[in-house]
Amino acid sequence: MEYKRLNKAISETGYCSRRAADRLIEEGKVKVNGQPAEMGLKVTASDKITVDGEVITKEVGNIYLIFNKPVGITCTTDTNIKGNIIDFIGYPERIFPVGRIDKPSEGLIFMTNDGDIVNKILRAKNNHEKEYVVRVNKRITPDFIRRMSNGIPILDTVTEKCKVKQIDAYTFNIILTQGLNRQIRRMCDYLDYEVKELKRIRIMNIKLGSLKRGKYRSFTGPELKELKALIEDSSKTEEASL
Repeated sequence: MEYKRLNKAISETGYCSRRAADRLIEEGKVKVNGQPAEMGLKVTASDKITVDGEVITKEVGNIYLIFNKPVGITCTTDTNIKGNIIDFIGYPERIFPVGRIDKPSEGLIFMTNDGDIVNKILRAKNNHEKEYVVRVNKRITPDFIRRMSNGIPILDTVTEKCKVKQIDAYTFNIILTQGLNRQIRRMCDYLDYEVKELKRIRIMNIKLGSLKRGKYRSFTGPELKELKALIEDSSKTEEASL
């Protein structure tokens, strides 16, 4: 009989990510076989897991979507928040975003019901490139490109070196492996530039391509296969940390 940690078992149902499952357990909202669950509990497939009294099971297969988020949509599963990503997409099954894009920004975000893959993607730091096209309020200089590339002091740290390339007088391309809060906007602000438009065009091997704003599509077979290969090492790291 296979045992797995409760947070992983919850995430594999598509109810939420593993991190969110930990919060639910800490808040006392999770029960296993009718008993309040504790952090670190291990369960089997025969155990009955409930969240706020609702039995959670996985009734559909894994869903992996690419969504082109418009400006003004909030990356939250809280449907009480106006303009939330869940209501906007209106997908017939329960899904949630992998990571987030700020409300004033647009572009590529993954949507899934596979909570386990979320953790693997977020842990795959070495391969987790995110590419953006950014338009600012004044002319870009060689000094701006150099300083953005080499690291900017924000949020009590210095950003890691990254690839920055000028596209035109007001637009640049940037590839990050970090995920600091509002990182690009804060970096630009430090150099006295204001971001006017910010669009994410790639996550790891997945490109936004010609997908129209506000639309979604499923991953192709090759895309999913390559993504899983890129995050394979992260699952080993994760197991080692449990």
